[in-house]
Amino acid sequence: MISYEEAIVITEKYNPDGGLEYLPFMDSLGRYLAEDIVSDINMPPFNKTAVDGYACRKEDIDKELIINEIIPAGVSASKKVEEGECVKIMTGAAIPEGANWVFMVEDAQENNGRVRFTGKPGKDNIAKMGEDIRKDDIVLKAGRLIEPQDIAVMATVGAVKVAVRKRPLVGIISTGSELVEPDIKPADSQIRNSNAYQLIAQTTRSGAEAVYYGIAPDSEKDIFEMLTKALNECDIVLISGGVSMGDFDMVPAVLEKAGVKIIFDRIAVQPGKPTTFGVHDDALVFGLPGNPVSSFIQFELFVKPMICRAMGANHFDSIRKHKLANDYSRERTERMAWVPVNINSDETVAPVEYHGSAHINALTGAYGMMKVPVGVSEIRKGEIVDVRQI
Repeated sequence: MISYEEAIVITEKYNPDGGLEYLPFMDSLGRYLAEDIVSDINMPPFNKTAVDGYACRKEDIDKELIINEIIPAGVSASKKVEEGECVKIMTGAAIPEGANWVFMVEDAQENNGRVRFTGKPGKDNIAKMGEDIRKDDIVLKAGRLIEPQDIAVMATVGAVKVAVRKRPLVGIISTGSELVEPDIKPADSQIRNSNAYQLIAQTTRSGAEAVYYGIAPDSEKDIFEMLTKALNECDIVLISGGVSMGDFDMVPAVLEKAGVKIIFDRIAVQPGKPTTFGVHDDALVFGLPGNPVSSFIQFELFVKPMICRAMGANHFDSIRKHKLANDYSRERTERMAWVPVNINSDETVAPVEYHGSAHINALTGAYGMMKVPVGVSEIRKGEIVDVRQI
């Protein structure tokens, strides 16, 4: 059995790499940039007014000014602003030659083609050329998760096609003769297959593409056939169930038969001790526990970061610091524990009602998972804890 920290170091060495693809920028939302985005223009591209008002020479603000032109946005001035003159100008319009100051409509008294400034001198209300973005600036760095605001930046600098890494294909297999699909009412000794659909949802939310292969009964032949197909078609393969020590836990043997080199098969983590990680020439493989909370947590700890790295993320960190709302204790301390918690209005966190690794609805609405290090039996109210958001 290895520690959580050792397992993280090992899995971080392995990353599927499907190569780059270039997408229309509107299709890149939720992906990670594979190349820097560089601006092809200055922004603003010219000196422009930030307000509706009057553009003039600053030294003339105490004079009654002649309005020689009205300039809407998108239209260039046809005249230079001379001494004693101004132009009436709308937000976003280019500052005409000769003008170096704009006063707002609210601070003006206009009458018969003339205007006086009635406010107090302050800022010039001019957005300077290139003050937001300079030509050849890197505006978005490779490794960034593309958000809606980034789409606006891409549009601004003309980045209509952007490089991203291809989505990894994640094959998902459930094992267990007791499983039936969700649309079937279980008979005696049967349960509905929740793990596969949970893992599909987690995979999709992480940005990868899920491929579901179905339920493999407790038969080495059936598991082998399904696993072989998934290994040939996918970048990462997830098998839930069958990785423990029971008579029908056949996954480790089938993995080896299929040519998977098992790197580790036990982690000092609760829940999720029997998590297995292996390497095949064509794919990386995780054998996840059959209990749904265990498989959920192990996906969040190991699979999700791997997917993000494969998609080009330059870092992955969902840990947040919070104070504990009430005392916490446990009896056994030989494994790191990850405990589902809710967050309170004062930003403190508290463990949810949790009956064990089969209690999947304990995660519904949970804010995250609190880390309890090896050897720690008690955490007092008010102490700072690490919480991984989910």
